[in-house]
Amino acid sequence: MIQTIGEYLEYLELEKGLSPNTIEAYKCDLSQFSSGIEDINSVDRMTVNSFVRMLRERRLAPTSVMRKIASLRGFFKWAASTGVIEKNPASTLEQPRVPQRLPKVVSVKEVEEMLNSNLSPLEHVMMELLYSCGLRVSELVNLKINDIDLASKYVRCFGKGSKERIIPIGETAKNIVKEYLPERELLIKKYNLTTKKLLILENGRFVNRQDVYNFIHARGKMIHKNISPHTLRHSFATHLLENGADLRIVQELLGHSDVSTTQLYTHISKKRLKEVYFSINKS
Repeated sequence: MIQTIGEYLEYLELEKGLSPNTIEAYKCDLSQFSSGIEDINSVDRMTVNSFVRMLRERRLAPTSVMRKIASLRGFFKWAASTGVIEKNPASTLEQPRVPQRLPKVVSVKEVEEMLNSNLSPLEHVMMELLYSCGLRVSELVNLKINDIDLASKYVRCFGKGSKERIIPIGETAKNIVKEYLPERELLIKKYNLTTKKLLILENGRFVNRQDVYNFIHARGKMIHKNISPHTLRHSFATHLLENGADLRIVQELLGHSDVSTTQLYTHISKKRLKEVYFSINKS
């Protein structure tokens, strides 16, 4: 069973091009399921159902249960298609219904307040690219110096499944990046680095996901909100739609494969519009 899971993870990496974080999530889910199972051919529908029932008894969040079920379905579908097993024990496994929750967003005023606070050139670049380009945190930390074309005003990034997309950057973002580049060059020389990574800390270490989370969380405290880097991505999409941007354009900018994912932000816009309307009419 362990060997088969290893082969599947290799398939996801080499043939499907999934990110290391996604593959690690699959690995954790499948390792949890396979604990105590030596032979994959001993797995039947009852085994799968018992595992799902155990997840629900532990009162896991519906989204966590849904992810683990998706991991099992993908794994056994691959195992059946490659002839590792004769019958797929997860073929009729249904996904639980997950209540739709609207993503948390911040207002334009709150974004401006955070951007106008006492930021270092590096911090300014991180916040500006997260918000004005709608980048995922993994996309931000993996940016290379040649992924940004200041003359043409665009950023190239690689999203889920290593899908490339091109995002325009405005004059403000362009100037903020230009201000940061000399500082980056000093660090390159100081630590004798041979890297194209864009974001480098003062100690010569590359910026990682946790660095970005910690920084954004600290900025959120300034406006008395608990926010993450993804909050800025949500805000980017919401503010674009509120200002009349086409849904398909926003889909392209976010790198969503399905427009229904992007459509969620239209609900946020409507909700915010109601809040503003009623707040005005109360006064």
